[in-house]
Amino acid sequence: MDSLMTPSNGVKIIFEDNHVLVAYKPAGILSQEDSTGAPDMLTILKDHIKIRDNKPGNVWLGLLHRLDRPVSGVMVFAKTSKCASRISEQIRQRKVSKRYKAVVSGLFGTKEGFLENYILKDPKTNTVKVFDHAVPDAKKARLDYKVLAESDGLSLIEVELDTGRSHQIRAQMANAGHALIGDRKYGRGDWHCDIALQSYLIGFSHPVSGEYMEFEIPLPEGRPWDCFG
Repeated sequence: MDSLMTPSNGVKIIFEDNHVLVAYKPAGILSQEDSTGAPDMLTILKDHIKIRDNKPGNVWLGLLHRLDRPVSGVMVFAKTSKCASRISEQIRQRKVSKRYKAVVSGLFGTKEGFLENYILKDPKTNTVKVFDHAVPDAKKARLDYKVLAESDGLSLIEVELDTGRSHQIRAQMANAGHALIGDRKYGRGDWHCDIALQSYLIGFSHPVSGEYMEFEIPLPEGRPWDCFG
């Protein structure tokens, strides 16, 4: 299906067939509509399909996962309820690959390792607190990281999540002394740029053919990403 185009607000369709749609979410765009009325991926994509295909009535599109509003990256959506169920099951069974890149403050003594903590969400402030030990209602959070490059006290890292907790990468890295550049909630908003976190890769088995598919996008342009050459 020839639909590799930009619907609006910088959203880009990377791949689409009759079953799934893979799209790029720019920083600042919501994954799903909320009370603010700000632009969101679901609405943008559904409106685009409705106009492009001249569809009467509402367009159905299934949201399978989310990215924080200030985070850019690649997302997959289901175009049928059957496909939504099948990909959601892959997510539950941890068969979907999701990898991130981030620019963080400081240099790592260990260039490849993991962080394991407990995260407690505060819905009133929409932030999380990180603990090194189990506390009531907190959920275990683990991620693996690898340092890809270093420059002027900054590190470019790759992250793979073992758990999918709210604000996990941002909060765990800040707790470890490596706050993400541009992150106003967790400590490095002094750069006055979009948060330096990108979901750059997603891989899954096609819900109908079973073929493994992987989609990767390049690093964003501009600071602080261009600090590494």
